[in-house]
Amino acid sequence: MSAISTDDLLNGYINGIFPMAEADGTIYWYSPNPRAVIPIDTYKPSKSLRPVLNKRHFDIRIDTDFEGVMRGCALPRASEPGTWISEEIIASYTALHEIGYAHSVEAWREDRLVGGLYGVSINGVFFGESMFTIESNASKVAFHYLIQLLKLNRFALLDTQFINDNVLRYGAIEIPRDEYLDQLHKALKLRRQFNGAVLSEL
Repeated sequence: MSAISTDDLLNGYINGIFPMAEADGTIYWYSPNPRAVIPIDTYKPSKSLRPVLNKRHFDIRIDTDFEGVMRGCALPRASEPGTWISEEIIASYTALHEIGYAHSVEAWREDRLVGGLYGVSINGVFFGESMFTIESNASKVAFHYLIQLLKLNRFALLDTQFINDNVLRYGAIEIPRDEYLDQLHKALKLRRQFNGAVLSEL
């Protein structure tokens, strides 16, 4: 099965749909109702995470190993028997990264990638895709810095697709699909860029 074209991916996202691969490699497109989003302005790090942030335990980098983050996210998890991140999905999003629309926020320690997340950025929307962690708190710290980047770059919408225990800890809520599409279309009109250089301000 071939990779999805970058045009098809971008067209899907701006219309509120996204792809996932089944165990046999077949790719389907989804538009959940309700849709999960994380309000950017109301996010606050948990009390237990604040000491980790203060200690600067991890080196946070942007887009230095995008494919590595995707492959970390594709690793088997105890709670999930398979992965929706197939080789075709990896190739598709890596191509999207190469033209500037997909990004990774990475947690490194001792020059080793130990956690992170990736997603798609189009104008005022960041579409969160997946995260992984090898060391405790690595993905939580990466997510914290993602939120700071979105705030500094004045993004309006953080889409997280489906509700689950992982995104609930970051303040995710569910909204009807029609409401999501309305927010999406408004945020897509905003001229915004995912500028990782603002990390220096944090």
